[in-house]
Amino acid sequence: MIDKNPLIDDPRIDLREKTSPFEGYFRIDRYRLRHRRFEGGWTDEMTREVFDRGHAASVLPYDPVRDEVVLIEQFRVGAYAAGMEPWLVEVIAGIIEPGEDPAEVVSREAREEAGCEIGALAPIGRVLLSPGGCSESMTMYCGRTDSAGAGGVHGLAHEHEDIRAFAMPAEDALIRLARGAYVNAPIIISLQWLALNRARLRREWRS
Repeated sequence: MIDKNPLIDDPRIDLREKTSPFEGYFRIDRYRLRHRRFEGGWTDEMTREVFDRGHAASVLPYDPVRDEVVLIEQFRVGAYAAGMEPWLVEVIAGIIEPGEDPAEVVSREAREEAGCEIGALAPIGRVLLSPGGCSESMTMYCGRTDSAGAGGVHGLAHEHEDIRAFAMPAEDALIRLARGAYVNAPIIISLQWLALNRARLRREWRS
């Protein structure tokens, strides 16, 4: 379970006010604060808006026997708004609901988004995706899976999901990574981690 803000009483930060001027599918919080300076003293008071969408967890399913990864592709409105190709190839991910463990989230999302089961999990790390204006963190894993038969279209209709899942040789995915084919941070981080740990995972998970 992810603590919402364990540093809320941090003595280095003088939080004057926190409000939530907008709450819809996501929430916008407004902070009025100042913080300690590196050279001593305090900054002037500042006002910052923060996009709060909760915290997420992701998994890169990896089959150590077939040496394949399972990836997904779906429409992303943020990419569309940025003027980029809106159908993105990604790793599996989902929002961590209150009381959930990140490992539970990725196991559930793997079934919902790709129809695959996750076995052993190797932690990649917890990262902030855009800390200048967004509080979201992502807890990332690589998960052992059997990629045989992986594929098809998945997702929950009531969440408007239309997700294509597919298996790809790990070597091909890493070649595409090196060519700059992927534009979202979680898949880039996950594949870079796999490149560093692939040989070890094949030894450990195949046994």
